[in-house]
Amino acid sequence: MPTTLESLPVELIAEILGDLDLDTLVKVSYLSRRLRHVASDSSLNPWKRPILQNLARHSYEPSFCHLSLRSVVPRSNWIDILTLAPPPFLLFEASLPNLKGSEWEECFRRRFLPGWLKWKKDYTWRESYLKILYRVWHRTHTSCTADEAWTKYIVLNRSGSVNELEASSRVFSPTIIFAEMQLQSNLSHLPVTTRVVATFTDVRIVAIGVLHTPRSSLTVNQNARAFLNPPGLHDSPYGEECNSASAVSYPHFAYKKLMHPSPAESHRNYPLYTPGGSDKRWLGSGSLEEKGQQWVGGLMVTAQLIGPRVGSGEDERVFGDGWNQFASFTRQDLLTIAPWMKESVTRFVDGFGLGI
Repeated sequence: MPTTLESLPVELIAEILGDLDLDTLVKVSYLSRRLRHVASDSSLNPWKRPILQNLARHSYEPSFCHLSLRSVVPRSNWIDILTLAPPPFLLFEASLPNLKGSEWEECFRRRFLPGWLKWKKDYTWRESYLKILYRVWHRTHTSCTADEAWTKYIVLNRSGSVNELEASSRVFSPTIIFAEMQLQSNLSHLPVTTRVVATFTDVRIVAIGVLHTPRSSLTVNQNARAFLNPPGLHDSPYGEECNSASAVSYPHFAYKKLMHPSPAESHRNYPLYTPGGSDKRWLGSGSLEEKGQQWVGGLMVTAQLIGPRVGSGEDERVFGDGWNQFASFTRQDLLTIAPWMKESVTRFVDGFGLGI
């Protein structure tokens, strides 16, 4: 008896369907009851691969915009779409699905920094998600700062304390703020180093500090090194790629891939190392950075919005013309993306000062 596509095991059929482009998969899923059954099975989910391919290349097939109208597409795929797709597509092009409140909450937590929960208030999760998504689009396309008049940022001090500070959003400039920090620390004569710590769908976390070969260990900022290079991972950051269950243990902490919020493709394994050239947190070895230098003075951490004038994690530039849209980055965000810092931070201080 000749072998046909429909006579194959459902797992193999799903694998074959997953290799199709999205437009073709839509057509094939309606050819027979068996193919429709395989295509609509959330455990097989042949849609995941072509959907992620569309999201990765930012060039969408015609059928991608209105997948929510097709009952054959499992709802679980919309968690990925609502987490990874850019704001203009979701706001102005896509037909959004009817999801449960818990599913909208999952989309919210996977996409946005936890500090942004302050805007939820009494809204539903769907309303909150769409309102913040519009805020992101609005901030990255205009100079309006009415939604967030003050931008918060974090400073990791060499003493072990962390200051949560704020500046006017209208004139917020990390380079100017850090230049003042350098002047106060008598480090103005040294060059500034910036590192992209992690990239998410709408923001990337940027650290600004000074690398130097210090004469004394008293000026070394151990917390800066711990934040950028999680303790216990610096010895072998270039290991094999990790799956979702991957974890590395270190004294009292087990490192697992961050899921809430979910990193972008360039930092998909964060806080573990992500191969590909975009994860540049490890440019040295042991306790030293590139050229045998160490972080000295304070380390400023801020969240840069990713818009049409800001590149992704692969872009070498960090600041420049038009690269001036930022969002608040709070202590809650710090401890979410770097939970191991709970063991090394001695105190949190609101505003300037030592917190004594």
